Amino acid sequence: MSTPALFQPIRLRDVTVRNRIAVAPMCQYLAVDGVPGAWHRAHHARFALGGVGMVIAEATGVTRDGRISPGCTGLWNDTQVAAWKEITDLHRAHGVISGIQINHSGGKGSTARPWEGAGPLVPGSAEPPWETVAASAIAMRPGWHVPRPATIPEIEEIVHAFGLAAQRAVAAGFDTVEIHGAHGYLLHTFNSPLTNQRADAFGGSRENRMRLPFLVAEEVRRAIPEGMPLLYRGSFLDNIEGGVTLEDSIALARGLKARGVDLVDCSAGGVVAPVSLLQQKMEHGYQVPIAEALRREAGLPSMAVGLITDPVLANAYVASGRCDMVALAREMISDASWPYRAAIALGHPEPESVLPLGYGFYLERRAKTQGR
Repeated sequence: MSTPALFQPIRLRDVTVRNRIAVAPMCQYLAVDGVPGAWHRAHHARFALGGVGMVIAEATGVTRDGRISPGCTGLWNDTQVAAWKEITDLHRAHGVISGIQINHSGGKGSTARPWEGAGPLVPGSAEPPWETVAASAIAMRPGWHVPRPATIPEIEEIVHAFGLAAQRAVAAGFDTVEIHGAHGYLLHTFNSPLTNQRADAFGGSRENRMRLPFLVAEEVRRAIPEGMPLLYRGSFLDNIEGGVTLEDSIALARGLKARGVDLVDCSAGGVVAPVSLLQQKMEHGYQVPIAEALRREAGLPSMAVGLITDPVLANAYVASGRCDMVALAREMISDASWPYRAAIALGHPEPESVLPLGYGFYLERRAKTQGR
């Protein structure tokens, strides 16, 4: 039996990922002053032992005001670097590639944690709100605060902050960096005509709306080593009339490739949530067609996301060339050893080899006693 496509390695610049399974970024909202703690170490330890090829850490603010909530992680100071280093050391010890998603929340920032209602922070609360900026003065949800349009000097500062955060990611031991350009956060609000009403060099035409994502990609590419892969997560469809189209995103992906991006992480929606999400039919692999189209039309490796839970279908997406990797989130919370279960389902000749040595040895012995 040959190794299934899902378990064949992939090389991105100087980094070899041992299989095509990634853990997608999942915000935990449990950091203190942007510093990941004991919860985050335990959270990532599950994935380090589960057999995935890559783990991408949660959306991490490039500035204090770039966080989504007061509980979100950051990379704007050295204390945060040291805390992240403990996590990347854990990944590396078990052969897992560490990635981190760097983000500026834009108009979706200054919000409470999900279990506190996820609404906008208000004056007088235990954790005071902060002013948010976006492409234009458009609230991200009904009843939310209205962000202030970012000035040109502020845009320049934010671009620089992305570069500094990328440098800190390198110092923290991450193997790859992912730029967050999706789900109604800052870069997406510039790219989408639904939220960009600017009349300057950052608004209007498609070329102008793509300007900020391109500047950030250039800045981050300069900030990280030549051999380190750069990823970009985008909402490559808004799923609302007048929003980002696939044609727009093919142009974006081609421009990102020209600026040194090595893989696109393909999501959709979220720019005026929850409306855009309600217009999507959510089923297994419902966003795979986006990854397939960008891979084909932009010549850029792609990662598929979106309720990917079935190992047979996940393997088929990779084997047929529809995408190069798959990313799982909630399914990995439910079953951190999903890769091992997938290996068995796909007839991997040595499924125990997917897990670290200690687990693999134990499972191999169990399989022998059970006559497999």
